[in-house]
Amino acid sequence: MNRVALAVLAWILMATPSLAQSATPTLYAESYRQGSTRITEETFEAKLTPENAYYHEPIKDSTGKDRYDLSITPRMPGGDDRITSWVVRLKDFHHDIFFNLLMANQEPSEDAKNNLWKLDPNRLGPVPIRARRVIKVEGFYVVIRVKDLHFTPLDSPYLDSMEVQFALTNSDPRSSH
Repeated sequence: MNRVALAVLAWILMATPSLAQSATPTLYAESYRQGSTRITEETFEAKLTPENAYYHEPIKDSTGKDRYDLSITPRMPGGDDRITSWVVRLKDFHHDIFFNLLMANQEPSEDAKNNLWKLDPNRLGPVPIRARRVIKVEGFYVVIRVKDLHFTPLDSPYLDSMEVQFALTNSDPRSSH
């Protein structure tokens, strides 16, 4: 083999592990809410900006009736009017006492599995912003993936947009990924 071919082969071998490491991780958790409720499957996207910082999507059960409310709200710490992250909540219209069905435990913690509902780009946070998040709630799954985000200015912690993709399914999406 000539030197050029060896150099190309060496580069490929060195690049392969780093490509695998940069793959988007899938994180899985199960809600504290267990049951057998199934939903009408759907996929949708939310495009969030400071001007359109809130999002609501009614989620239908398998009979076609509105059963859950999926909402996204901005986080603006310290009374600031600039957004540093968004949070996703799933509420059951039949049981208002439950805060967020996307939590693994009803008690707050820093455990990644209990924070898949937080869309926080902070590099020191428990969940990587680009992680594919799969949460089993009752008899269905909620898949959340941040497709794009942008800061203004670029080196600041303030978000001026985030695009989030949701998939709601009754079958385990981890086996099809």
